[in-house]
Amino acid sequence: MKKSERTRAAILEAAREQFAALPYGQVSVRAIATQAQIDPAMVVRYFTSKESLFSTAIDVDLHLPDLRGVDAEQRGEVLLRHFLAIWEGDDKQTALPILLRSAATHEAAAARLREVYVKQLRAMVSTVAPDQAARRAGLISSQLLGIALTRYVLRLPDMTRRKPDGLVADLAPAIQRYLTDDLPKD
Repeated sequence: MKKSERTRAAILEAAREQFAALPYGQVSVRAIATQAQIDPAMVVRYFTSKESLFSTAIDVDLHLPDLRGVDAEQRGEVLLRHFLAIWEGDDKQTALPILLRSAATHEAAAARLREVYVKQLRAMVSTVAPDQAARRAGLISSQLLGIALTRYVLRLPDMTRRKPDGLVADLAPAIQRYLTDDLPKD
């Protein structure tokens, strides 16, 4: 890896740690630079601004599974297990907690979360449940974001104590219902 790539990676890692620990307004380019052990001018050189660096730090690809190849009755479980893996498994994504914490108070993060929802989750749902895909995806996201908020951000004891298999047993049926069952009329 070239020195410039190492520097960029160090800045991004420090930024993710800062943004994960503090609200956007309390994170400074100077603090990121100090943590990355570089001059603050280097942060600006590589990322132009704090906003640009934040945008890069919250870039998320959920790598959602292709549910078309999954038995229709197992899709809710497969999706939930994938979701838990990207929050706490080997494929854990460090940008997710930042994005979720920041979305309530920072418009760029909220916009990015909406983009992930539309381009990734809603698109995936439409491949297996094209009728009412937007409504189904909204219901599924309410469950997934609720799990993320209570388990990984707020760390409610009753949610953090549950093993992933227990959460799957509790919550996969609801996600399955949103994917496959007829939804009540509006």
